Parts: sequence; C-alpha cells; structure tokens
Amino acid sequence: MTHPADADHSTLVLTEVRGHVAVLTLNRMHARNAIDSGLSTALGEALAQAAGDPAVRAIVITGQGSVFSSGADLKALSKGLIAQSVHSPEHPEWDLAGVVRQWCDKPLVAAVNGAALGGGLEITLACDLVVASDAAVFGLPEVRWGLFAAAGGAVRLHHLIGMRRALELVLTGTPITATQALEWGLVNRVVPPTDVLDAAMSMANLVSSNAPRAVRAAKRAVHQAATDGSVWGEDWRAHTDWAVSSSITAATFPSDEGREGMQAFAEKRDPRWAD
Repeated sequence: MTHPADADHSTLVLTEVRGHVAVLTLNRMHARNAIDSGLSTALGEALAQAAGDPAVRAIVITGQGSVFSSGADLKALSKGLIAQSVHSPEHPEWDLAGVVRQWCDKPLVAAVNGAALGGGLEITLACDLVVASDAAVFGLPEVRWGLFAAAGGAVRLHHLIGMRRALELVLTGTPITATQALEWGLVNRVVPPTDVLDAAMSMANLVSSNAPRAVRAAKRAVHQAATDGSVWGEDWRAHTDWAVSSSITAATFPSDEGREGMQAFAEKRDPRWAD
C-alpha cells in the first residue's frame, strides 16, 4: 500500500539552511526511512540544490525519528527492477538515495541518529565526515536476503576500514555498534542521541568557516588520492570498481536467491535457500 507521505516525493526530505550549512533530513519514518525511488529523487534533488547554492558551504544528512535509514526498500525492490523501484527515474546515474554516486564538491556530514543498515550505511560511506549516536548500529545485511551491498558497501568500505573488517560486514551481514564503528575508523565522533545533530552542525560549521574554494579542492584531492579516482569521477560507469559492482548486481538481484530473499523479506519470514 502506498503511504500518503509518498504521494509527493518532495515531502520525503526536509531541507533547512542554517547559516552556511544545509541540513537534509530523510523523512520516510513510516518505512524506517527505507529508500525507494521517491526518496532517492527527493534526496538527490536536495543535494544537487544545496551543491549549487553559493551560500551553502557544507551539507548535513540525517534521519527523522529513531532510524537513520534501514536501507533500500526491499518491498519496493521485489516488485520491479532496481532502476524503477529504488533509484530516481530522472537521474539513475545518482544511484541509491540519489547520493551514493552523485559527486558533491562540498563536504557532506552524516548525522547518524539511529540504525544505518544496508543503503543507510552506504549513504554514510558517500559522506566525508560521520557523527553517530551511541545507540546507532551499522551493518550490511544484504547477504541475508540473497543480495549484496551494491551501492558502495562492496567498493568503498575497505578503503575506510581495511579488507578484513570490510569482509566481516559484507559477508556476515552482522551489524556493529557505534563504539566499534569508531574504533574501526568508520565514524569520526560518537555522542549521546540527543546531541547528534548539534555535534554534526558543530563540525559542519567548523568546516564552513574555512576558505570555500580551498575546502572543495582539498576534498577532491583526498578522495582522488585515497581511491585512485575509482569510485568518484565525471563518468563513474567507466571506473573499474563500479563496473565490477554493476556486473555483480546484474547477476545477483534478479537471481533465484535474490528473488527469494526479497520475497521472504516482504513476507516477514526466513528465506529458504536451495542446496
């Protein structure tokens, strides 16, 4: 059933500009801020607008309610192709949430107010700085449903926390606490739940107090040096990391396992895997 809040995708992300900082809030609480095509469109458009606003120097992304994002909406995904169900129809190149492949030269700060699972974690991986609630958890549960972390989890995570730890998250599907995420280098700060947005704003304001052009140039230099340009670029389709991810996605999501996993999720039961 379509929720009334999804009828107009512009309501799915709340936008507020505070000084030189734009705050983008995921607002699909009835679905634990799960990402469907409407949310991808709304967040992608809000990010593009903030990126093009000369008064904005930093951007904070957070979630409404007690969850940052539970990831891709598997109920929506089980009913259609990825591009139709969880990507923006107008901008499929932005990929999941309208963020994970949309380059923004202004610093992005994730204010993780609660669970960041699957695509929720992949949104944080697309951000530059992360402040987390001490009640937050981070995980990539896709393999539990016959899928894999196709929106950056498989190609970005190891750059931040190393291959062994990345494989632990990607292959087990087991979440980690905010404290463990801090120890692993996945987040920058862990604070009480009531302080998450204030702490993220403090970090964003500190960034925005610096020279805007120098900050944007520094961000680009760090990203290109850290990843050899393989996960951000003018034409992401040509980059090896995303090409590998896309080919595995094409083989995994429509497979018998993928269909069974998504159907099991929609029916709230354990998947039944073939031998």
